[in-house]
Amino acid sequence: RGLRVTALLGAGLNGLGAWLKCASLAPGRYPLTLAAQAICAVAQVFILGLPSRIASVWFGPTEVSTACAVAVLGNQLGTAIGFLLPPVLVPNTPNDIDLMAHNISIMFYGTAIVSTLLFFLTGVVFEEKPKYPPSHSQAVLQNMPPEDYSYKQSIINLFKNIPFVLLLISYGIMTGAFYSVSTLLNQMIVTHYEGEEVNAGRIGLTLVVAGMVGSIICGLWLDYTKTYKQTTLIVYILSFIGLLVFTFTLDLGYLIVVFVTGGVLGFFMTGYLPLGFEFAVEITYPESEGTSSGLLNASAQIFGIVFTLVQGKLTTDYSPRAGNLFLCAWIFVGIILTALIKSDLRRHNVNSGIMNLDVKAVSDDS
Repeated sequence: RGLRVTALLGAGLNGLGAWLKCASLAPGRYPLTLAAQAICAVAQVFILGLPSRIASVWFGPTEVSTACAVAVLGNQLGTAIGFLLPPVLVPNTPNDIDLMAHNISIMFYGTAIVSTLLFFLTGVVFEEKPKYPPSHSQAVLQNMPPEDYSYKQSIINLFKNIPFVLLLISYGIMTGAFYSVSTLLNQMIVTHYEGEEVNAGRIGLTLVVAGMVGSIICGLWLDYTKTYKQTTLIVYILSFIGLLVFTFTLDLGYLIVVFVTGGVLGFFMTGYLPLGFEFAVEITYPESEGTSSGLLNASAQIFGIVFTLVQGKLTTDYSPRAGNLFLCAWIFVGIILTALIKSDLRRHNVNSGIMNLDVKAVSDDS
């Protein structure tokens, strides 16, 4: 339905879920809290796929990867705030339940107000597309009649694309591992550093902020070099090394070491996110960026759920090291899959005039 409608749906549902959380503050309304959180989760489906699509529609070949990285940065910024503010706004006060309830209400109402403001800003300033296409590849796609496009056929084409399937799995592994580490970070830290919940939040913030820097650097590098596979593979390997170092230094007893290793881990793992989006767009052109990024996000969510459950069980029953080594094993598999991806840069070739592509590859008749 277009960028604008997608953005409005995402922002609107997020605002609705936030206000329903406010309505669930009274005792006995916990099911409403879960329902509100589910609505916010549905909203993320619309938001997470926007970065690569916005970058392709609005930015030219020399800035598209950087634009995607900046757009992904917004999601990371939200995650960073999520690490930082909740422990500060809702400190652990088990002896004063009324104070805890008051603090939770402040957090919920603050979130709802910000979400509503963002919804109205989206409605006022968000436009569907620029007056003129920013690149030859976009001009070709915009000249295709809407009736020629088939979402079903596009999905079929993507799953017939072996390089994309390999990227789909490897992206799910890396991003799912990041989701799992982020979710269980507090538990891992508190296991070895009792009573350090606030510092656990700060370490999470460090991880995400370092990742924001990594995302921008990776985006700039891709725009400058167009070395999609090489960069993706190198960042994957460095993420693997970073997680190993984090795993074996976590229990040394020095929080400063955890801050440093967490930052390095976040730099590479989070920096990988825009790489995966942009690499997918390149090897699947002329398929819709929204479709490919949507599948990548679905893969990440599936792997994230499985990894979080398994790592959480291993961390609880054995130790954080056991859970992290489980992730390391999977990331090593992801390295192998990434190395097998054929680097067919279709969008780049069209923009460079190297290849003329039949955009009707996504039509019902193909």
